[in-house]
Amino acid sequence: MTTRVTALGIHPVKSTAIRPVGSAEVLAEGLAGDRRWMVVDQAGTLVSARELRALFRVVADTPETEPDLPVALRLRARGFDPVDVAEPDGDLVDVLLHGNALQGVPADESAHAWVRAVTGRTDLRLIWCDDPQRRGFDRPWSLPGDHAPYTDSCPVTLASLASLRQLNGWIAEGARERGEEPPAPLPIERFRPNIVIDGDAAFAEDDWSRIRVGEVSFRVPKRVDRCVMTTISPADLSSTKEPIRTLARHRLVEQKTWFAIHLVPETTGRIAVGDAVEVS
Repeated sequence: MTTRVTALGIHPVKSTAIRPVGSAEVLAEGLAGDRRWMVVDQAGTLVSARELRALFRVVADTPETEPDLPVALRLRARGFDPVDVAEPDGDLVDVLLHGNALQGVPADESAHAWVRAVTGRTDLRLIWCDDPQRRGFDRPWSLPGDHAPYTDSCPVTLASLASLRQLNGWIAEGARERGEEPPAPLPIERFRPNIVIDGDAAFAEDDWSRIRVGEVSFRVPKRVDRCVMTTISPADLSSTKEPIRTLARHRLVEQKTWFAIHLVPETTGRIAVGDAVEVS
């Protein structure tokens, strides 16, 4: 069975709702429009859905997710009027993303006010990554020239539905062992991938070093270690111990739990749902 792309997702503002797309432009820094914006507190430190679950309810669109959009960013949330955000042109400010000292340009005050009203946090600001090349990496897996905007790590994340089926099977098995009713299967969106695939064996992606998707080649530098954010349901903002509890039982290495892989683009071009995934 040929392994193919079954879904593509862009996250215009870090930790906000996933925006599904049928195709995407891949640049050196990842999928065009992905995580170019993030929310920070007054000190400039990232505020994600780990700390502020209300961000999951914010729908952010850009011309990459809504081609006819006439502005750089449109934010929507139930019960609030949408706000259009222009590409900012002010001075750079210092920001901090998981200990990484970065920079960005603040949006205008109307955007800050909207984010504060929707989340109930009066100390928040919306920041734009004006130049993803400014953020390089100094990691064992990185190569000169690797860069990304406000991703946690590498530019692109890929997840496998076959691996998710195995994980959901383990979760159900563990529940039965504890005398509990197995929970509903977790959706792949819990892991916020850019590229979703199906067709290979569960966790076959662990052993990949390079792949080609459509017309784009990617390097596979490492797997993805998962955090508590995967335990939060974007649908109702509730949380449980899964999938971290089960990943810790079956996928624990170096005191970290692993699911999905990171990718670094080696070429640029367009990818689409239905594209074949070639492993090299």
